Amino acid sequence: MWLEKLHFKKSTMIELVKIALPMVVSQGTFAVMIFTDRYFMSQIDAIHMAAALGGGVAAFFSFCFFTGLFSYANALTAQYLGAGEHSKCPKVVTQGIVMTIMCSPLLVVIAYFVSGIFEGLGHDPKQLELERTYYLILMMGVVVTLAKTCISSYFAGIGRTNTVMICDVGGMVCNVPLCYVMVFGKLGFPALGIIGAGVSTIIASTFAFLFFAFFYFRKEHRDTFCVMDSFRLDWPILRRFLRLGFPSGLELFLNMAAFNLFLLMFQSYGVVQGASAAIVFNWDLLSFVPMIGLNIGVISLIGRFVGANNMARTDEVMAAGFVIGIIYSSILAVIYITFRFPLVEIFTPPTGDFSEIRELSAFMMIGLSSYVIADALIIVSGGVLRGAGDTRWLMYASVALHWLMLLVQYYVILVWEYGPQASWLTFCMMIILSAVVYLWRLRSGVWREPERLKQVMAE
Repeated sequence: MWLEKLHFKKSTMIELVKIALPMVVSQGTFAVMIFTDRYFMSQIDAIHMAAALGGGVAAFFSFCFFTGLFSYANALTAQYLGAGEHSKCPKVVTQGIVMTIMCSPLLVVIAYFVSGIFEGLGHDPKQLELERTYYLILMMGVVVTLAKTCISSYFAGIGRTNTVMICDVGGMVCNVPLCYVMVFGKLGFPALGIIGAGVSTIIASTFAFLFFAFFYFRKEHRDTFCVMDSFRLDWPILRRFLRLGFPSGLELFLNMAAFNLFLLMFQSYGVVQGASAAIVFNWDLLSFVPMIGLNIGVISLIGRFVGANNMARTDEVMAAGFVIGIIYSSILAVIYITFRFPLVEIFTPPTGDFSEIRELSAFMMIGLSSYVIADALIIVSGGVLRGAGDTRWLMYASVALHWLMLLVQYYVILVWEYGPQASWLTFCMMIILSAVVYLWRLRSGVWREPERLKQVMAE
């Protein structure tokens, strides 16, 4: 009865699951690849594992603005699909690819300057060199990564998430064994260590992109969406892409900057703390990234119903999203707190004392279990607001919360010199605060006002 009052409908939940589940699998493949890279690094030593985290986060930070921008192809194509303007959907891809090519020189400049800041981070000299190497290798494949982001977001937007799943699973199947072979020197390959992890990631991304291109140019898809007529600049769509996608990109960039700086400050405690953070964020990744699949499904359906001006269905999507997200995250919370020691011990290196890392990581796993439900609330709420085009508010609120967290962490870590436990508890509390703010915005209903939605759909 209470679910009906919240506009919950089983049929809508089934529809959401059909779209979101393949995206959960798809996003899960990304989590598995990152998890595998860091696990292989942990089998070398703790410094390699910490370097994989630092270099990987720095690489994503360097192109995350463009990732946020091009990911908005999901909502954009969903809105055109809902409005019955099928021929405009592939034009979104064309504008995204054009922007990807145009931003390439800027990405080269970014890679040059970011690679030079590692020396000022105060990390162990060996870790510093490994971080820089891993970072530069990942940046060499960034254009393919962004093009894949754009075309995968397009397929999610038109509801063909099975295609996204197939392509991303194909990339994972290529990446994991290739990473093992190149890192440890099997099948005649030299043992390349962290270099092998980076190169195998680029090869797998290229393979997945070619897979997407195959589906994009299939006859059935070409004919349904007039793909061959889409290869031209369309200024109205490009302007709308930038207007709605730019806040998403800027939000992701500024949030990643805040998170990256927090991570670097946390790693300044020492190698033990850096390795502990890498372990816990690995498990966070395996829970958070699949929930991004739910977020993508929510964006796709909300965008479609906004385009069709059917706000009653958006209520049903919200209710279904919260039910799925809360159940999933609650199960994870129980697993993380119950099995925290065995989960941490998976990353025990073959040599060296692991006791300090084990104890701190287990403590941090308790914090992870406390905020995983808040993460689910943020992900579903953010999906609804992003699908409805409320990207400017999301940018302001999310950026303000992340930088407030960073400011507090600055005092906790560097000024007051509290220990890593206090810093981690502060991080957990800020995530819970973010969930409260997002739910307040959703409840306010400002995002669904008719005049605001007209502005969202305007080119």
